[in-house]
Amino acid sequence: QVQLVESGGGKVEAGGALRLSCAASGNIFSINTMGWYRQAPGKERELVATIENAGRIIYGDSVKGRFTISRDNAQNTVSLQMNSLKPEDTAVYYCNLVLWYYYGNQPRDFWGQGTQVTVSS
Repeated sequence: QVQLVESGGGKVEAGGALRLSCAASGNIFSINTMGWYRQAPGKERELVATIENAGRIIYGDSVKGRFTISRDNAQNTVSLQMNSLKPEDTAVYYCNLVLWYYYGNQPRDFWGQGTQVTVSS
C-alpha cells in the first residue's frame, strides 16, 4: 500500500547539477529511512545516500562532497541534490524507503520505479 514516485532525472553535461525528488504515499510509519540507490548497466545496485527520520545521513564513498540528501518528514519526501556530476554517475536512480516497524514489527523495503540520470563527457 506504499508507493514511491521519483522525479528530476535527465541528461546533463559533466560538471553540471541535477536535483532528484521522491514522494512517498500510502501507509507511512514515522520511524523510517529514505534514500537513493543507483544501478548502471551490468553493475550491482549501490548506495548513494540514506537519511533516517531523525536526520542521520550515510553517503556512498563515490558521492561524498558532491551530493546532498535531505528530507521533509511532514511530506514524506526525500531529495538528492547532485552537483559536479561525472560521467560515472550515469545510472538509474531508485528511491528507497525502509519502514522499520511495519506490520508484524518487522522492517520492510519499498522501491520506486527509478529515474534515469545521464551525464555526458
